[in-house]
Amino acid sequence: MTDRIEAAAGELRPLLQEFILWAPANAPGSDPELVGPVALWHRLIAREDVGLWKRGDLRTVLLERMPQVVEDPDAAADGMVGAIRAYLTFLSSTGRLSPGSATLPTLLAELEEIEDDFVDAMEDAIAERDWDEEEDELDGDEEDEGLGDFETFADEIGALPTIRLRPDSELAEAARGVTLIAQARDLALWVGTGRKVGEETLLGDDEVDEAVRTLGLPDAHNIWNLWNLAIDLEFLAPDGDDTVSVDSDTAAWPFDDDEDVLDAWLLGLHSLDYGDPELDDDDLTLALSGLTRALLIRLLLGGGERSLTDLRGELAEAVAEYDDLGPDAWAAAGDPLAPVIAWLGGYGMVTVEDDVVRLTPLGTEGMVHMLDDADIEIDARPAIDAMTALDLLSFSADMSEEEADEEFAAWLRLRDTPQAASELLAAAAEEESDALVRVQAASLVGALGEAAVPAWREALKEPSLRPYAATHLTQLEVEEAPEPTPEDTHWLILDMWTISAGLGRPEFVSSLHDIGPAQTLIELLDVIWKVPHPHVEELMEAIDDAHPDKQVGKAAKRALFKARSGR
Repeated sequence: MTDRIEAAAGELRPLLQEFILWAPANAPGSDPELVGPVALWHRLIAREDVGLWKRGDLRTVLLERMPQVVEDPDAAADGMVGAIRAYLTFLSSTGRLSPGSATLPTLLAELEEIEDDFVDAMEDAIAERDWDEEEDELDGDEEDEGLGDFETFADEIGALPTIRLRPDSELAEAARGVTLIAQARDLALWVGTGRKVGEETLLGDDEVDEAVRTLGLPDAHNIWNLWNLAIDLEFLAPDGDDTVSVDSDTAAWPFDDDEDVLDAWLLGLHSLDYGDPELDDDDLTLALSGLTRALLIRLLLGGGERSLTDLRGELAEAVAEYDDLGPDAWAAAGDPLAPVIAWLGGYGMVTVEDDVVRLTPLGTEGMVHMLDDADIEIDARPAIDAMTALDLLSFSADMSEEEADEEFAAWLRLRDTPQAASELLAAAAEEESDALVRVQAASLVGALGEAAVPAWREALKEPSLRPYAATHLTQLEVEEAPEPTPEDTHWLILDMWTISAGLGRPEFVSSLHDIGPAQTLIELLDVIWKVPHPHVEELMEAIDDAHPDKQVGKAAKRALFKARSGR
């Protein structure tokens, strides 16, 4: 799942950078920074095409998803609707609203329809946050960290070496075999449609016995955890005051689509607490709360595996420190880790062999996801053998030069040099508007020397890569290689400006000064508008806005007019 989020964010980055450049002149009252989460979740849960917006998408993203993921509900309540209005206008006015989308007036009308509901949802989120803060204050200065509080281990987690994640296809295949999800599905199918439930006991004794037999369980001990898991997975839902029904898609589990499989698995990830021991005494049960998460975090910190014997000793000490009743609770549970291991194993997150407990790839993915939800930083990337060229380029942007070189060397060892060059340039060609990926790809391929010549020759066919290909082929003194043209040089400059504009105003202005004095820049602006670069218009606007010399601003305005009118 993390792979999918990173890929979607990388896909959106160039488009959002363009919008940020477009917004000051065209929607000065909006905050373009508020658009990112909406655009990302639209891509993840509504449409694969980031430019395809149909009626209903805004309701799905703004009312169903944003209340769950928004980080600053105050800012969202004040400005998110206005920012989305500007973003949709940007997509429409720049031709980026895909065919098949609803018209801009239709989308804006839907946005107006749901605006009050969205603000109400954000106010609810604000109230819930304030309530939580009040509760924290009532709890005193020292917070009850609990057994499963990841924050306690934040420093140790941050110091971990890079966590390597398997590709979504492998994770989805593993998730399809998760026993607990299959049992939750079977329970939901047994419940059926419109089953009446009681007020005090949802199912009668006879119904519980029938459900246990249907699912092939040894006893009824786990039936209510499975019931709650079915609800978490959205296999089962209330459909009245006293009835519940199975969801119509439940019988299709395991789903065919990898994305749908992982979405479902992640919904059930929060069921992990069901693995905590349940005792007859509520106080003793509370003393062991968070034990499942406590075991998981120790596995992660142990490099993915620990001796079960060592875990028992370490967790027994943690329980005793956490609660005065801890030792009594530990003794009363018999083997407190038995239900923990059983639930985690049933959810595909751990295996046990010869007294060694190991995190599975699904378990590692789940831990990274939960740590991300808890805002705890962890260095997690795709495994080298599963890393695509685009993955490499995207992750390298956030690494130090030394670390990026090491990552590239490890990736390069798994393929021959000509193949590596072709993969990198093909990844750069996938999205013409992503200047950063293009520059990174050209830099890496440029380091491969003569072995990259076939890939460079092929790249001459791609307009966005031709300037780099011509430059490198000429540097390599390849026979019959085309000399870089002035237009090629201008494209390279526009790429440089695009990247610097994304870094902030000071960096952008500095890149303009790198061209030379104001007159040199003015002369360049008089011709550079002719280059069919995807960011040329936004860059002319940005130069007009940012450059301190008024004559440069006027030249940028003239260039913008010519670029828009095509003459």
